[in-house]
Amino acid sequence: MRSSAPGGLAPRVFDETEQASEEAGDDFIRLSFAVPRECDGWRLDHYLKFRIGRLSRTRIQEIIGTQISLVGRKARPSTAVRAGETVTLTRPAPAEPDVPRTFAVLHEDPAFFVIDKPAGLPMHTTAKFWRNTLVAVLREAYPGQHTEICHRIDRETSGVMLIARQPEAGAFLKEAFATRQVKKTYLALCKGQPPDEGLIDQPIKLLDTPTHVMMGAADDGLAAVTRFRVVRRFAGHALVEASPETGRQHQIRVHLAMRGHPLVGDKLYGAGEQYFMEACDRGISAELLERFDGLARHALHAARLTFPHPVTRVPLTLEAPLPADLIDYMARLPEQPQDAAFTSARSTPLPPAA
Repeated sequence: MRSSAPGGLAPRVFDETEQASEEAGDDFIRLSFAVPRECDGWRLDHYLKFRIGRLSRTRIQEIIGTQISLVGRKARPSTAVRAGETVTLTRPAPAEPDVPRTFAVLHEDPAFFVIDKPAGLPMHTTAKFWRNTLVAVLREAYPGQHTEICHRIDRETSGVMLIARQPEAGAFLKEAFATRQVKKTYLALCKGQPPDEGLIDQPIKLLDTPTHVMMGAADDGLAAVTRFRVVRRFAGHALVEASPETGRQHQIRVHLAMRGHPLVGDKLYGAGEQYFMEACDRGISAELLERFDGLARHALHAARLTFPHPVTRVPLTLEAPLPADLIDYMARLPEQPQDAAFTSARSTPLPPAA
C-alpha cells in the first residue's frame, strides 16, 4: 500500500555523489528531481518538504501553485508523486553574490580531469546561486563536452575536485566513492591543541534546526569515522590533516567541533547557527567577520585525493597546494613556544602555497 506521508523521515541529506538536473536561463532557474522509489505515492507537498528541507510548509504550498510542474498533469499539494517521475521547479533568477569563477587544472586525462576548486564557488544551483556554480563554470569552460562532477565538497571548502569526461568514467568514479575505494585527505586549521593524532568514530545526522543543514552527533545517525593528525602547531591553533573514512555531510567540521576544536571561520559549528543565518541573509559585516575569527570562509582544504583510474584501475594521487588565504592567515598566527607541549608535530613543513 502506498504511503501519502513522509512517515517521520527527516529532510534529506545527500551523499557526495548525488545531484539534481539543473538549467539556467537569463531570467530563470530550473531544477528537476527524479522521485525515488521510497517516495512513491507521497503527497507532492510532503515530497517537496523532504527534498528541499529548508523551505517552510507555507512556502511549499505557495510554490506548488506557481513554480512546480509535473509532466502531463497538474501539480497540486495533494497530488501523489510516482517513482521515477520528474518534478520540476522553475523560478525567477535572483541577484546572486560574486564568487571566484576560475580554477587551476591539476591533471588532465581523456577520461577525466582534476581541478583545484576555489573557496566560495558552490557546486550546484541553490536558492542563492545559479550562474555562479561549478556546474555553470564547467559548462562555459567546456562547451558541448561531458563534464560530470563525481563527488561533493562544501562551497567554502577549497581543493581537489574530480570531473569525469565520459559517462562510463563518471559511473565508475562515483561507484568508487560510494564503495570507499577513494582516499580523501584534508587540511583543517582548527582552534586549540588537539592530540597529535586520533580517530573520531561518532555517528552523525541532520538535526532539526532552523537552517535544516546542521549536522550533529547522534547514536541513531549515519556511521562517520575520521582519522586525524596534527601537522603544525601554533600558540592557539593547529593545522590538522584529516582523513574521513566515510563521506558524511560536514563530517570533519562536526567531528573536530565535537572535540572542542572547531575550524577557524566555521560559521555553523564555530560561531553558531544564529550567526550563520545572519551571514546568509545579510552578508558578512565587520562584526560578523570578527566572530568568524577574521576569516571569511571556514579553514578546510581538500588537499589530496587517491583514486583508481577509471580505465586502467591503477591508483592515482593528485594534490592541491594550500591556497594563499590560508597561508596568509597562518602567517599571522603566533607560533607555539619552543618549550610547550606537543612539539612533535611542529617539525612537519607546511604544504607549498598555491
